[in-house]
Amino acid sequence: AMPSAISGGPSSHANIPSNEECGIRDVWKHNLEEEFRTIRQIVQKYHYVAMDTEFPGVVARPIGEFRSTADYQYQLLRCNVDLLRIIQLGLTFMDDEGKTPPGYSTWQFNFKFNLSEDMYAQDSIDLLQNSGIQFKKHEEDGIDPFDFAELLMTSGIVLVDNIKWLCFHSGYDFGYLLKLLTDQNLPPEESDFFELLRLYFPTIYDIKYLMKSCKNLKGGLQEVADQLELRRVGPQHQAGSDSLLTGMAFFKMREMFFEDNIDNAKYCGHLYGLGTSFIINGANFNENNGENNNSSS
Repeated sequence: AMPSAISGGPSSHANIPSNEECGIRDVWKHNLEEEFRTIRQIVQKYHYVAMDTEFPGVVARPIGEFRSTADYQYQLLRCNVDLLRIIQLGLTFMDDEGKTPPGYSTWQFNFKFNLSEDMYAQDSIDLLQNSGIQFKKHEEDGIDPFDFAELLMTSGIVLVDNIKWLCFHSGYDFGYLLKLLTDQNLPPEESDFFELLRLYFPTIYDIKYLMKSCKNLKGGLQEVADQLELRRVGPQHQAGSDSLLTGMAFFKMREMFFEDNIDNAKYCGHLYGLGTSFIINGANFNENNGENNNSSS
């Protein structure tokens, strides 16, 4: 049975179910190891990992010369990820049919973040506060990124071929994960970023990239979910709920637009809005929905 939530906390609104009641497990520093023990078990059967992060916005703009808009986009991502700290990470586990495990489907990792020391964009913090993120608790009980990285490295969900990562417009999300895992700033060259990405996350599907082949699907995650007639579980703009919705959207799209079969060569490892692969594949990327273009070189 699901544990019943303790109501009356600082952010509890009447009638809005808590994360726990929605099958979303909140992870702080005190239960980090214990939850990773569970995840190491779950991942043996549930090979799809849907992911979302919350981070404190965009605060910097790169200066200098850029070879292309693609290069500028990557440098923008790099300078912000290097300066800022991740606030939350949501991971949702699903099997090959898109079913979630019994009990908890989703783990929401809450990282150490200090509003008086760490950099942030005010509008992002306002949005997160309004979404129920408790910054006082992040400051006191937040997970140390180094401890998290150590457990993630040995969790069986990174560095392995059989795990499929699902995300939505996730250049920044993966930027933060790579920074956590390598404990270093992101590489200056985008090609090296993609090389690291392939090492840690060999299989990635970015829904926003898949949408290029889906007639009439447009907008952000919530809009796409509405178009797919999916019902959100848990609070919007928290990483747990967003990761769960991302996973649901992927399986619904796979069924509706891809006849349950997604061409890896065409979609795997592409992140929306990044990558020179755009230009190279531009000529042979077929905008017509579902039509196989075998003439592509």
